[in-house]
Amino acid sequence: MKFGEFMAKLRRGVPHAMLLAGEEPYYIGKAEAAILGALLPEEAERGAAVQVLERDPSPTELAELLETVPFLTEKSVLVLRGTELFREKKSAATEDDAPKGKAKDKAMERLLAAIADMPETNYVIFESGAKADKRKKLYKAVEKTGAALDAEPERPWTIEPWLRGKLAEMGRSFDREASAYFMSAISVMKTISLTFLDRELEKLALYTDAARFTRADLERAFSSVPEVSGFALYDAISERDVKKAISVLERQIADGTYLPLILAGLVRHVRQLWKAKRLTARGVRGKALGQPLEMNPFIAEKLGRAAQGFDEETLRAAFLELADADYLLKTGQAGPELLEHATILLCGRGATAAR
Repeated sequence: MKFGEFMAKLRRGVPHAMLLAGEEPYYIGKAEAAILGALLPEEAERGAAVQVLERDPSPTELAELLETVPFLTEKSVLVLRGTELFREKKSAATEDDAPKGKAKDKAMERLLAAIADMPETNYVIFESGAKADKRKKLYKAVEKTGAALDAEPERPWTIEPWLRGKLAEMGRSFDREASAYFMSAISVMKTISLTFLDRELEKLALYTDAARFTRADLERAFSSVPEVSGFALYDAISERDVKKAISVLERQIADGTYLPLILAGLVRHVRQLWKAKRLTARGVRGKALGQPLEMNPFIAEKLGRAAQGFDEETLRAAFLELADADYLLKTGQAGPELLEHATILLCGRGATAAR
């Protein structure tokens, strides 16, 4: 289940067996904190009641831990961090399908039975940074008697619910320009780290007492992210404003931005423009461009409009020129003039398609 659904289930009562699995550590950390907070509100209680294991015990050992009633505490919480018990297998067959000896089968049966009938005092939290294999018997047992969190990474088109929740938690909001900037910044990030976003928003709250964050606030917060710092360059190229684009590019170079990072951002933007143009030609328009472009729908719609100002010949030529620049820059045979030439090419040609 998704994070919101998982948290809602916790509020109705903490189940005895829980799996927190997926590639977004932010959600796993938040879920664990909520579970421990609900079971053991006083942190002083946790030292004796919580046992953390960094490796998987054998099925027999794990079953014994789950079956043993605590003597010195009211509750016993077992946390298995980095568990491999639910990891997907590369082969088509699951671990459950693989042949086993009778002893292994009996040990797994005992573990499944222990999860299905845990003492009222006992709880177990399985944690994995990998996607869980939902075909495994162990997964099905936890899902049936407890709760399983799918901690999936957020995408540009799925980030809004998290953002609304975070801002509500802080008692803050974005003004219109800040909201548009945030979504645009997210759209150019290679990966979205909720931990990073959470930390930057918390820092902003310390720097300003204003109830609404502005675009200037967010620009300061994201200035250290290379992809986002080049965001003004991509906008200028989309508008085919050669004077502004070259000015922004020169400022990035003067600031010491690593040239291959600037190049990577330009390649990504050209690829997005090209893809948006082809999708639009096939009838995919407006906000519907969001998912195939892996962008927030509003930003994808804006990119789709910009893409109509470029012909495919220009985009292809720019892409090939940037590919050559990648090799020449990495081998020290050229400098920033290649990036300037590609920027001029993009801004100076293809305008006839939009006129």
